[in-house]
Amino acid sequence: MRKLLAILVISCWASLACAQKADLIVTNAKLVTLDPASTIAQALAVRDGKIVAVGGNDAMEGLIGPATRRIDAGGRTIIPGLIDSHIHAVRAGLTYATEVNWIGAKTIPEAMERLRQAAKARPASWIIVAGGWSELQFAERRRPTLAEVMSAVPDNPAYIQLFYSAVLMTPKAQQALGISADQLPAGITAASGDATGWLNGSIVSISALFDRLPRPNFEENVAGTRQFFTELNRLGVTGIVDPGGFSIYPSHYAALQKLWRDKSLSVRVAFSLFAQNVGAEFEEYKTLTPFLPMGFGDDMLRFNGLGERITGAMYNNNAPDAAAKDKFREIIRWAAKQGLTVTIHWQEDKSVHHLLDLYDEVNKETPLAPLRWSIAHLDNTSPETLLRMKALGIGWTMQDAMYLGGDRIVAQVGEAARSMPPIVTALRTGVHVGAGTDAHRVASYNPFVALQWMLDGRTVGGHSTRGPDETPSREDALRLYTVGSAWFCFDETRRGTLETGKLADFAVLDRDFMSVPVEQIGATASLLTVVGGKVVYAADAFTGAK
Repeated sequence: MRKLLAILVISCWASLACAQKADLIVTNAKLVTLDPASTIAQALAVRDGKIVAVGGNDAMEGLIGPATRRIDAGGRTIIPGLIDSHIHAVRAGLTYATEVNWIGAKTIPEAMERLRQAAKARPASWIIVAGGWSELQFAERRRPTLAEVMSAVPDNPAYIQLFYSAVLMTPKAQQALGISADQLPAGITAASGDATGWLNGSIVSISALFDRLPRPNFEENVAGTRQFFTELNRLGVTGIVDPGGFSIYPSHYAALQKLWRDKSLSVRVAFSLFAQNVGAEFEEYKTLTPFLPMGFGDDMLRFNGLGERITGAMYNNNAPDAAAKDKFREIIRWAAKQGLTVTIHWQEDKSVHHLLDLYDEVNKETPLAPLRWSIAHLDNTSPETLLRMKALGIGWTMQDAMYLGGDRIVAQVGEAARSMPPIVTALRTGVHVGAGTDAHRVASYNPFVALQWMLDGRTVGGHSTRGPDETPSREDALRLYTVGSAWFCFDETRRGTLETGKLADFAVLDRDFMSVPVEQIGATASLLTVVGGKVVYAADAFTGAK
């Protein structure tokens, strides 16, 4: 009996020891931990999806067991997984498999070749470029003309969107949508004497026009979401905060939810509810949120409140009247009492007092700071506004809109652009700041393009805008894209740095972000991306690790 008991005790101790071994160990790295001491380590160990050790190579030896996977980083830089604090990724995924992307195209011929390749792959199908580009990225410094697009894809209906300000449709596209020069949709206009074929519009009218395009089927939604998230993984992205957006209704989350149920998500998603029914926003929220209480979900998919259009009347409205404010106040007062996070799209500092005054009122009834409310965009925010935001506990999700749009902004505001956006002032004030892109219709989703822009202030056209006083350090910029962004979904204590006990989300880069020339940062990619200890992307020397 004693012998049997001894065997059992030894067996239990052996099992416990084995259980304490790491699932994954990565060594020989330059590990940018972003911990409070700015530690640079050599190695880390992962068990059950979390980091269990960070330190030197030798410190990992005792954690190696027979089942431990070992990866030699070969001296490469490892950073915490990047988190985009404001990206319309769920919507982008729905159409990613059936759209043409001009991100990174340097000439019009290169852009036209992408159209040709898409037409060859999908004869007679719609060719759609949904945005994410600017004419200034092309060597020609202009938009493609209708004639050039027709030459590239003569047999396909083609729709090209430039931000939310202009569209080009080939005759086949116009015919399919029942549009003619004499019967343009509401809010869409043709420039007088413009022979290029481009039409002008607003965010509302162009969104309505986009809604008339044929939608991919469910299988294409799933494939596109999977492909888009893999593309984000290729760029070191392991998490997103998604504010919803125009034209994305509850049914459009089905593809995302399928990947979640299948445990196939490769990016952690925190998503918000964007009001689609203008005039009936409150009813929409009250109908849907009982099924989506704040924080509902898990580590991979979680409901994150309301945003970024709370009411249609307050969206992009720099002079809201009393009725608009009353309706907005009613909803945000209710949201605060429900414990819901709120993020809102606001562009202009000159009018943001309308918003903050309402927040002040609600804050007197229900403290807002614990709710993590935030303002998106607001590139020209002032020190006074930042102080008000700090006092209320309101965060700021800052995007790289000036990268594609900076030349236009400089033409409008001149020297004021030197402090747009005031990144350093916001950090000095103590406002919580998260970095992101606002992709994919108005910007590139590439985080390293955004990080490069944060450091050099240069537009896609090569012009320097933001001055040195508002330029963060490399480490500060990286923090905004990691632990800074994690704050907006209540995760800053669980991810965003490489520390013991945190979720094992990290990326092995193809170059050293901390030392390469700034102008090379935008070309950075991940060679190995890990989410919760699981390899979700691998390239080059690491392809065998997946």
